[in-house]
Amino acid sequence: MKPIEPVNPVMRRRKLINLVATALVASGASGAACAQTDYPTKPVRLVVPYAPGGATDVIGRVLAKQLSDALGQQFVVDNRAGAGGSLGAGQVAKSPADGYTLLMGAFTSHTINAALTPAATPFDIHKSFSHISVVGTVPLVFVVNPSVQAKSVKELVTLAKASPGSVTFASAGNGSPQHLSIEMFKRQTQVEVVHVPYKGSGPALSDLLGGQINAMIDTVPAAQSQIKAGKLRALATTTKERVASIPDIATVVEAGFPDMQVSSMFALSAPAGTPGAVIQKINSALKVILSKQDVKDSMLAQGTIATYSTPDESAKIINAEYAKWARLIKDSDIKAE
Repeated sequence: MKPIEPVNPVMRRRKLINLVATALVASGASGAACAQTDYPTKPVRLVVPYAPGGATDVIGRVLAKQLSDALGQQFVVDNRAGAGGSLGAGQVAKSPADGYTLLMGAFTSHTINAALTPAATPFDIHKSFSHISVVGTVPLVFVVNPSVQAKSVKELVTLAKASPGSVTFASAGNGSPQHLSIEMFKRQTQVEVVHVPYKGSGPALSDLLGGQINAMIDTVPAAQSQIKAGKLRALATTTKERVASIPDIATVVEAGFPDMQVSSMFALSAPAGTPGAVIQKINSALKVILSKQDVKDSMLAQGTIATYSTPDESAKIINAEYAKWARLIKDSDIKAE
């Protein structure tokens, strides 16, 4: 029989420390997983980076109510307006990545800001967020004053080519989605039109109605009442499929300009590094919420088409949006005001 070897007290202490450490790691991992599964256990702040009353705010409040009902905790809208939406988005980017601060972002504007003024944008469009889902899109529409002798986009192109620089296009401001849509139109049709930037869509639309401006590419919700009243003539929506609220208006695809498809986009996002289980739980709830007819109707009242995407799809969509606008801004040599 082998003699019993004496136990080295140092080795025994090391083994004990290793066992305790392993148990603590396992316990911590189990606790973290449990916390993610139980999410949310307290109210969630939903940052809307715009003032109350706008489309982003209204849609954010619709989704906040629905998420509160679905997940059992209050989702509270917090308006943080400023810098074209970049201020609030930047605050979310710097928040703890625990799922308790989310962003209801207008990512068309966010991607344009990031491409146009990267030094002044307080977040990295590629690295600062974990995207949960694209939740809505807002189509745009080509509109002209009824005095303009064009009833289709092709006729407008013909008119502009016949007299370069004679057709004026209004926008909501330099670097706005409307402005970039005009630049896209110019590059794809090789026409020379004059861009007239305004401080907001309202003043631009007012001058278009008054005949001081010939044309505009504006959002459907902003223009549709004037279209239906006959005060503006719609030439085409910037979509693949016709828009339900103005079903008689052809699309740019039908008009022969498939590369002119443009929509403003809303997405729900969290700070980068938010646990995947939390992202997936919110995404699963949104999949159900965005399929509800009452939610679709509430969003459509704001001119927004309810849309759902997985987290991976959302990231790809937003990255593609950035690439599109960044390329156009560079190629057209567009500068911030």
